[in-house]
Amino acid sequence: MARQRYRPPHDFGLGGVAIGNEFQFATDEQAEATLAAAWDAGVRYFDVSPWYGLGLAERRFGRFLARKPRHEFVLSSKVGKLLRASRDHDAKRYFPFTTSPNTPHFDYTADGVLRSIEDSLQRLGLDRLDIVFVHDLSPDNPYLPDDWETLWPVAEQGAFPALTRLREEGVIDGWGMGVNCPQPILRCLEVADSDVHLLASQYSLVDHANAVEQVFPRAREAGVSFVMGSALNAGFLGGAPRYNYGEENTLIPADKRERMERLRTIAAQHGVDLVAASLQFAQAPDVAASLIVGTASPTHLLADHAALRAKIPAAFWQALRADGILHPDAAVPEGA
Repeated sequence: MARQRYRPPHDFGLGGVAIGNEFQFATDEQAEATLAAAWDAGVRYFDVSPWYGLGLAERRFGRFLARKPRHEFVLSSKVGKLLRASRDHDAKRYFPFTTSPNTPHFDYTADGVLRSIEDSLQRLGLDRLDIVFVHDLSPDNPYLPDDWETLWPVAEQGAFPALTRLREEGVIDGWGMGVNCPQPILRCLEVADSDVHLLASQYSLVDHANAVEQVFPRAREAGVSFVMGSALNAGFLGGAPRYNYGEENTLIPADKRERMERLRTIAAQHGVDLVAASLQFAQAPDVAASLIVGTASPTHLLADHAALRAKIPAAFWQALRADGILHPDAAVPEGA
């Protein structure tokens, strides 16, 4: 009998990218206000990473969450990068807006995983993580010290067994990959016993065909679920002048701009808010356990939270399907 794999119990959460100063400088006060707004709105899932601001996001989330009852919320963080403080740090190379004194060092070994979790808990001021994602072992990561496929055996023999053991010992509830590309998730499903994966930048109204055709079928076979990240493509579908992540994310491909214009036109014809449609679309697949949004603005957080309850007419989804924007097999929200 197949074991019951862990599935996050909350369908909406706050991610730590923006609170880690990924896109612009945010103050501690802004971070605290955003976290407080999320909590007051009933949000009980929070996702962070040592990578977000090189420790900044974990410190900010921890200051807030350490004052809350630990049994009331679910927390995920990531492994694969160890942070080392130094007066000669190069934090600005990775995050121009961070105030961190740290330099990241990639480590996908078993010892690296254990050290990373211990370090995260110290920054957070908490006693445990519920979910751990193996972060950015992916072909799109330009900072890896070697090709991702060369590093893969290190994770397969080190990080994956270590996380499985921690789950079996009850230290964590589940683990998986946290990546922006499908290849590492598909390979992990072949070689390891994972639970839930962070599917970032791979399932949105702009780009979802590969997830529908390749990733989701394999996930169903394996019995794993997904935390859906970057449903707005790092703000692109909300009107931000960027597409996904990376140093050149403000250079938006022509095909993405053209699809965005078609989306805007159809949304206007049906009186639909495109952010609401984008977020609800990302929550619709049966394998989607939770959706996380990343913001350092209480206003944006509350708007995203409310957008999940906006009424969207079935005719809107039908128009997207007829226009070819929606894959024929892509799920739409129930009742649509």
